[in-house]
Amino acid sequence: MSGPEVVTLPDDEAVAAEGASRLLAALREAQAARGVASVVLTGGGIGIAMLEAVAASADRDSVDWSAVEVFWGDERFVPAGDAERNDAQARAALLDRVDVDPARVHPMASSTPGPSALESEDSADPDAGAEAYAQVLTEAAARLGEGVPGIPAFDVLLAGCGPEGHTLSIFPDSPAVHATAAGVVAVRDCPKPPPTRISLTLAAARSAREVWLVATGPGKAEALGKAAHGAGEVEIPLAGLAGSERTMWLLDREAAGQL
Repeated sequence: MSGPEVVTLPDDEAVAAEGASRLLAALREAQAARGVASVVLTGGGIGIAMLEAVAASADRDSVDWSAVEVFWGDERFVPAGDAERNDAQARAALLDRVDVDPARVHPMASSTPGPSALESEDSADPDAGAEAYAQVLTEAAARLGEGVPGIPAFDVLLAGCGPEGHTLSIFPDSPAVHATAAGVVAVRDCPKPPPTRISLTLAAARSAREVWLVATGPGKAEALGKAAHGAGEVEIPLAGLAGSERTMWLLDREAAGQL
């Protein structure tokens, strides 16, 4: 991929605030251009802190939240409502505090049956959950426009990364990183708990107009440095993240230390 635009800020608080300001601006611009904005959310400490900063922003209501489509890039395959789930954290941080249309919020399947169409009698099977989310994305692409076949041209996709270079739930030299098709996959035997997850593939993530990698702390510096200096996505999956129009890394000084 071509090199990302790197924005370096003093600390994690500054990253969350800057990310929130930029996200609000991007959603406003998308709504002005297309009527509806779409965003793919991430979890993790800084990802959720950024959503909390959006909720606390004086500009929060400059976005028409009823016209925002919300997706997730990956999810922990645990029971619905579990505090470990990215969607549960995002709801508490932001979505429950703004006027989103529930029909436009698209969580991934959980491991137990529930009221969602994605939480069917097959919910114990992460492969079925991945297939169900792929269908959600195909239907959304028909409404929002395709970036790649079957995947919406998301306005912004947010992602984090781990110390070993994983992003979404795609780990180095794992089956998921070798999945070259744009789609949704079940992920098993993750090297960090919980072991079972659902994730977009890197090719699906690249359907987004803009991809923003948000990372803080010295533990991320080595992986980011390797990606910046040419490591491939099999070794360092975050190296495979790129938007069709823009790729941005929002980092604090510690995370940017080996760039």
